[in-house]
Amino acid sequence: MSGAAEAVRVADGAALLAGDLVVPRSARGIVLFAHGTGSSRHSPRNREVAARLQASGLGTLLMDLLTEIEEAADAASGEHRFDIGLLGRRVVVALDWLGARAATAGLPTHLFGASTGAAAALVGAAERPERVRSVVSRGGRPDLAGDALARVRAPVLLLVGGRDAQVLELNQWAADRLAAPCTTHVIPGATHLFPEPGALDQVSRAARDWFLSHGEPRAPDGDDRD
Repeated sequence: MSGAAEAVRVADGAALLAGDLVVPRSARGIVLFAHGTGSSRHSPRNREVAARLQASGLGTLLMDLLTEIEEAADAASGEHRFDIGLLGRRVVVALDWLGARAATAGLPTHLFGASTGAAAALVGAAERPERVRSVVSRGGRPDLAGDALARVRAPVLLLVGGRDAQVLELNQWAADRLAAPCTTHVIPGATHLFPEPGALDQVSRAARDWFLSHGEPRAPDGDDRD
C-alpha cells in the first residue's frame, strides 16, 4: 500500500532540513518522525517502524531535525542534542509544512518521537494542538518537554523497555505531568534501543494501532470522549 519515497526539504529560516516523505494512496493519516540524539532520518529502527505504518496505509515523514552542519557541530560538542527549544521548533515547522502541502493537508497528523525527539514531538503537539491527533514516544525522554507537558491535548503513548529502568522512571515522571490522556506500554525484557528479538516489532504494532485508533478528530474541550 505504500507509495514511492520522495526526498523533500523543509525550510526553517535559512536552515534546510532533509526529509523522506511517503504518502500511500488513500492514506489514513500521516506520521511525522522526530529523531533523537545522534540519529537521523536514516535510523534503521525508525525506518522499520515507518515501513510497518506505511503497510497499514499511513503516510510517514522521516525528517532530520538538524542540518548537516549542525549535526557535525553536535557530534563534536553536544551543543544541540538537548536543545529541545530548537528541536521542538523544527517539529512545528514540519507540521506547518505538512499542513500547507496538498497531499497531506487534509490527513490526520500524528507524531512519533524517539529519545530526545520525544520531547520535541510533545513540544510540537503543545504548539499545534489543532493539527496533532496523537503522539507515540519510543524509548523517549518526554520529561525534557518540561512545561509543554501540561499543554499537550493529543493522547500520548509511551513505549518503554522493561529493562530500561532509568528511562522508565523518567517516563513515569512525565506521565504524571501530562494533561492529555496517556498510556504507558512497557515491553518486557527490552532495553533502550529495543534490539531484542521481537521487541521492535511490538513497538511497530503498538504505534500502528495507536495511530489508527486516534484518526478521528478529538472532541472539543469539555467533551472528552477519548
